[in-house]
Amino acid sequence: QVQLVESGGGLAQAGSSLRLACVASGSIYTIHVMGWFRQIPGKERELVATTTSSGTTNYAHSVKDRFRISRDSAKNTVYLQMNSLKPEDTAVYYCNMGGESGMSIFSRRAFDAWGQGTQVTVSS
Repeated sequence: QVQLVESGGGLAQAGSSLRLACVASGSIYTIHVMGWFRQIPGKERELVATTTSSGTTNYAHSVKDRFRISRDSAKNTVYLQMNSLKPEDTAVYYCNMGGESGMSIFSRRAFDAWGQGTQVTVSS
């Protein structure tokens, strides 16, 4: 079973920066995609940014040029550097990873794991 633990959320002023981190643990063989999503109460969870093992990144239009996603594959970790924060960035941010678990070829399974979420609150 793969578990994700997020850190780095909190309270920030508009225009400032925060950095989120998410570490995966468990019997991980490889991680293909790492990403960040966010959710406001009463609204659907939305994609913020993703990065693949080949280095391809994808950003929501609302955060492009302000946020940067990066990964440390050796540490099974993904980061989200959030700059020029705006009050509308306030949300619970969730980490998501997809890949394969099981070190033995006989136990290998695809996984799609989510973190518990970390609150980001941006004040004006």
